[in-house]
Amino acid sequence: MSEPTTPLTVLVADDHPLWRDALVRDLEEAGFDIVGTAADGPSTVRRTKATVPDVLVLDLNLPHLRGDEVCTAISDLSTKVLILSASGEEHDVLAAVKAGASGYLVKSASPAEIRDAVSATGAGEAVFTPGLAGLVLGEFREMSSRARTEPEPAEETSRVPELTERETEILRYVAMGMTAKEIAADLVISHRTVQNHVQNILGKLHLHNRVELTRFAISRGLDQPE
Repeated sequence: MSEPTTPLTVLVADDHPLWRDALVRDLEEAGFDIVGTAADGPSTVRRTKATVPDVLVLDLNLPHLRGDEVCTAISDLSTKVLILSASGEEHDVLAAVKAGASGYLVKSASPAEIRDAVSATGAGEAVFTPGLAGLVLGEFREMSSRARTEPEPAEETSRVPELTERETEILRYVAMGMTAKEIAADLVISHRTVQNHVQNILGKLHLHNRVELTRFAISRGLDQPE
């Protein structure tokens, strides 16, 4: 008999009360544990630090403190951040991700897509509105390229001695922007096994989320063919 799973704890921050309340109802009906709501940046930081939810669903344009500033202010917490914004502009997406957001969804997403994104974020996935994942990967590659003024030999650059061979293989897939389901299908292992590997890799490398993991992998040249 399998152990009952504990619902993900979620805090919702948005300054539009009708949208926020509708989202809270939808997430509660889907089985998420809503531990609080907030309507501006400072209260979001306070309530997130007080409750440390699994996932913070965060509007980007909050009064008094922008979403990316909120991400920076709670960067020492284990909470994963899913940005839910009306904006799909490149500079907004990149600012949020660089500040520590795990994913970015535009508000035109369906309720089912939002629910799935919250679940995936809680499981350590990096979730993006279609088209935005490639933008983020491209930025990480450009950042890595700028940082490599004197590149090391490929075999040294891609070595990650802390990881097993299987973990390094999965890290390579992560660097190429593949989801856990895609990795599982390619390696013929379960989705849960991939998620467990990703969590182990995060722990070994002292990273907080899949976005940081992707940035690390690209910096090691793991997005390139062997």
